[in-house]
Formats: sequence, structure tokens, C-alpha cells
Amino acid sequence: MDEKQKKRLMWQLPFLTFLIVGTILIIRQQQNVPYQKNADFIFGTSYHISYQYDSDLSADIKAELMKVDKSLSPFNKESIITAINENKDVEPDSMFLDVYHLAVQISEDTDGAFDITVAPLVNAWGFGFKQGTEPSSNQVDSLRQIVGYQKVSFEDGRIKKQDPRVMLDCSAIAKGYGCDMVARFLRGRGVKNFMVEIGGEVVTCGLNPDRQPWRVGVTKPSDDSLSTSHELQTILNVTDKAMATSGNYRNFYYKGGKKYAHTIDPKTGYPVQHNILSATVLAKSCAEADAYATSFMVMGLEKAQKVMERHPELMAYIIYSDQNGENAIWYSPSLQEKIAE
Repeated sequence: MDEKQKKRLMWQLPFLTFLIVGTILIIRQQQNVPYQKNADFIFGTSYHISYQYDSDLSADIKAELMKVDKSLSPFNKESIITAINENKDVEPDSMFLDVYHLAVQISEDTDGAFDITVAPLVNAWGFGFKQGTEPSSNQVDSLRQIVGYQKVSFEDGRIKKQDPRVMLDCSAIAKGYGCDMVARFLRGRGVKNFMVEIGGEVVTCGLNPDRQPWRVGVTKPSDDSLSTSHELQTILNVTDKAMATSGNYRNFYYKGGKKYAHTIDPKTGYPVQHNILSATVLAKSCAEADAYATSFMVMGLEKAQKVMERHPELMAYIIYSDQNGENAIWYSPSLQEKIAE
């Protein structure tokens, strides 16, 4: 080693030492920062949020969720979506437009399986925020005339409806969007490690309190309308991903010896009758995962698989009933490395 190389090495050593010591101190500081845990209710369901930060952000998180509620909740009489459903002259806010444009995009991609105008049919079958009775075929045919995402457009800064009776309901995408908004807020505060869960929809980032990847269970489908069964089908490593699950095994009712599931096909107007029991989707955003999970419940396994072929950026874990009535699993090949159990 010549003199020039020795001098360069002597200059580099203190810098490298400083870098290593600084990195150790940063890691140690991060490990000493506590994980906060917040739980409350929003959108008619519960939420649980865990994040590593030196103070409690629960009030700010709730305020962020209330913004989403004031934009997208049909239960909120003062919300943007309520005003639109009541045919008032209202300018949609940025949150409403984010969800509306994404909903239209996914409706087109799924050939209308996802449709935010399906609420009148959902309500007629006894689901949603109104309680109905089993509709007649004439009633279903009549309601189908005011259902269809093509009957709504965004023009001149306003939502335009072809028929004033058209009703918008973003319940199949709003929980996911709420997760995204909380995740965006936490990232804006510099939070690196967190998990946001709203009504079963999840966004994760970084590591859990045990310094391990976040793991989320997929519930085993069973006729459990009271939600008392929590047996898991599998566990997924979902760090730095969004995940949403849709299923017919909890929201259903029996009448006249027949089972009616809450997923309504917008095209037929009737509850879906295919063999998918639950669909779990992982995506870059929870709103996207939420909408595609609902779409797959409407489409059935084969059509869902075709959508997945077009979208390698998505991952899906689908539980269905096989020809023998036994639970069977299909999942996208890219999901294999994320299956923990």
C-alpha cells in the first residue's frame, strides 16, 4: 500500500466509524420509541391502529377519519354523498372524487361487477342501512333501471345522475380508503412502522413491536352471522401492503329455508350464487384492494382469475367451495412467499 492509499484510508476510517456509530444510535433510538395503540368506531365498524411514535395521535387520526366520513358516509346526513343522493347542488371534495374515479376505473375493469350504484338493490334484499323484505321479480327489474355506474358522470365540477333516483354507496371501498388516509397521515408525521385496520381492511408499513413483519390472518369461512368464530385459514406477511377481504359467510340471512348472501350482482339484481366464500386481495392501496375483493365475490372464481392475469401487481387469496362442498383454496403464485402458515 503506497503513501497516497494510506492517507485516503486514514481519512475514510473516521467517517466510516461515525457512520456505523450513527446508524447504531438511530436503530437504538427507534427501538426505544414506544408503539401507540388506538381503537374506536367509524363507518359503523371498529378500527384498531398500532404505530411507533413518541406521542398519542388518536385525536388527529379520528379527525382524519371524520373527514372521510363527512365525504363518503351515507349514514352521515351532512356528508357529500348524502347531498348527492338527495340531488342537492354540491361540489364534491377531493376525497369523494378520489373514490369516485377509482370506483369507475374498477367498474370498467370488472365489467360492472363493482358498482357504487347498487345500493337500492342491496337495501331491497334486506341489507344496507335500510331494512327491506324479499323483493318480487318485478321490483328487482324496476330497481335495475336505476342501477349502473354508467348512469353517473362527473361534469362541470358536479356529479350528474341520469335519473334522480340513482343512489351512490361507497361502502365497498370507503373502509379501504379510510385506511389509506390514516396511513398517509402517519407517513406525513414520519411514522415508519404502523398497522391500520378498519373493519378488517388493513394497511401496514415497516415492522411490528416485535421487530418482525406484520402478519394478518385470513378467517376461515363458516356460517357465522354473529361473528363469534375467529378460526384462521392462513396467516399472511403483509408488510408494506394493503389488504382487504370480502365474504358472504357472515353477512347473510335465511328466509323460507333459503340462504341470502349480502353480495348482490348489479347486472342480475339478485344475490350471487357461485362458490366463492371469501376473497382477499393485496394491493398498493387499500381502497383498490377493497373494491377488487368485492368484485371477485360478484364475478366468481374463473372471472376473478382472468382479472388477476391482467393485473400482476395484485395478489389474491380466494376460498371457495369445491364440487364436493369442501373448502378449497386458490391464490396467485406471487402470494406464495407471503403465506406464513
